[in-house]
Amino acid sequence: MMRSLWAGVSGLQSHQVAMDVEGNNIANVNTTGFKYSRANFADLLSQTSKIATAPQGGLGGKNPMQIGLGTSIQNVSHIFSQGSVQNTDKNTDVAIQGDGFFIVSGDGGKTQKFTRAGDFKFDASGNFVDNNGYIVQGWVRDPDTNQIDSTAPIQDINIPPGLTTPANATTFIQLKANLNSGNQIVNKAPTYSSADIAAGKNPDDFGVLFTGNGEAFNLQPPVGGVGGQGVQVSFDNGATTVLFRYTNDPAAVTTPTNTADGSTNYFRTTEDLRRQLEDLAQVQSPNAQMIINDQGKFELSNAGAGGNDLTISVESIVDANTQENPLFTQAIGSLAGLLPADTTSVKLSQPIEAAVHSSSIDIFDSLGTKHTVRFDFRKTGFTATGGTSWTYTVSVPQPGTIAGAIAPNENILEGGVIDFNSDGSLAQYNPPGITYTANNGSAPNQQIDFKFGTINGFDGITSYDSESSTAGISQDGFPGGDLVGIRIDQSGTLIGSFSNGRSFGLAQIAMAKFANNEGLMSDGGNIFIQSANSGDPIIGKANSGGRGFINSSSLEMSNVDLSRSLTQLIVVQRGYQANSKTITTSDQMLQTLLQLKQ
Repeated sequence: MMRSLWAGVSGLQSHQVAMDVEGNNIANVNTTGFKYSRANFADLLSQTSKIATAPQGGLGGKNPMQIGLGTSIQNVSHIFSQGSVQNTDKNTDVAIQGDGFFIVSGDGGKTQKFTRAGDFKFDASGNFVDNNGYIVQGWVRDPDTNQIDSTAPIQDINIPPGLTTPANATTFIQLKANLNSGNQIVNKAPTYSSADIAAGKNPDDFGVLFTGNGEAFNLQPPVGGVGGQGVQVSFDNGATTVLFRYTNDPAAVTTPTNTADGSTNYFRTTEDLRRQLEDLAQVQSPNAQMIINDQGKFELSNAGAGGNDLTISVESIVDANTQENPLFTQAIGSLAGLLPADTTSVKLSQPIEAAVHSSSIDIFDSLGTKHTVRFDFRKTGFTATGGTSWTYTVSVPQPGTIAGAIAPNENILEGGVIDFNSDGSLAQYNPPGITYTANNGSAPNQQIDFKFGTINGFDGITSYDSESSTAGISQDGFPGGDLVGIRIDQSGTLIGSFSNGRSFGLAQIAMAKFANNEGLMSDGGNIFIQSANSGDPIIGKANSGGRGFINSSSLEMSNVDLSRSLTQLIVVQRGYQANSKTITTSDQMLQTLLQLKQ
């Protein structure tokens, strides 16, 4: 009888503990990152009146006879199921989706504590802290390498207030574009004018010539010969007639003295042709001048006293070494007609233009000052394998200079060459970059590499039969800037946004996982500490090694299910009531026993 009395007492005590546990769960229904607990009951030792006997002879075996002595709370388990994630408006709030814990410390990392509550913020010293003032542990950006090394030991996350990023001088320019390989173009510009050449433009950049409508002249010589498509011109009504033929051999170009009747002049560039035409005109009129104006037109003048009238005729010629080119004849043919001496009038050819394309980008020097680099591409011919060949000019604003540029235009580097294979892929380009000096107090001789693509590849500049265009151009420089905001990505990286438009990682939150989460001990304030049965923390990045990923601007809510907890209250209450009945019934039986003496 006394056994039943004490069994009831143990039931009351155990159910009281269960009520305490459930009350704590309900109290923390709105506690960020809280994990509810469960009281696990176990029976006490039983008093054995008879032991079990084995079957023997003709008798069967007998089971033991035991009388239970009550119950106890064997353990209280933390249930680490995932709590729901609630979005917040705070950039530094973080929630773990999956397994793992944030690591915090109040003594510089000597003692580590663990939490699921990601309500973090920055204090006045730039420490990344929780609501207890513990500093979040992780990895900080190395100022020397500008990288975050997640294999290094963890440390306090600290981002100094007023953080700035220094200027980064540009080290490369990456360009992805197409340069039209076809015979019909949209992007064109007048061939180099006489003023351009006087200003230092390279007269050898003849280019593949096009009419004003963008249709190619195709001045190609026959295979195995220097002669090519040409035009026959005279400036004295046929008395002296000279044939002008194109050649792609610089050594075959004729000097402007070969102007005898019936002679042949070979030209490679528009400047060659201009000089030869001018020389022929001056045989008839010393005042004659031929220039190429800024519209790409050959312009013939005959001003000044003492000159002679010029009668110009232009016709196509076809012979064993010369092919007819109606477009070329038509363009030059606009010069035909009478040009009187001592007149202000001029004769003009049709525009003769070149296929061109331009791209530009702003780069930065060591002071963070912005400068514009411009690329001007001009189609110049074809390679031995049938691909197109282009030249390019690189220019920067004055007073900046480019090493190798020729005075007085030291801000313009000419002579760049870029060739393509017959399939449009990049064959080669040179120079591979420039050495730039801004002449504004920044570091001189800034080396800027050109990334035009992989040789024989299609990942940079190509040359297809389609309109010239720039698909993308980028560089790696930026000016100095101030920190204006911080956000956190799924890997736990704190990404700083700066006033210069740049963003990069400043630190990364470390996470820990344990072999046995339930072995952790609660330390109050949403904090857990390691125990002998939790195992050592396995520290690493979020979303790796079984650790969950991080949701930014979010908090993990308590995993307490209020409906389950309220139901459990009823179960515990009924258990408590039933055990009290055991006590009162045992008491009544004892009272009956005492009354026997009366």
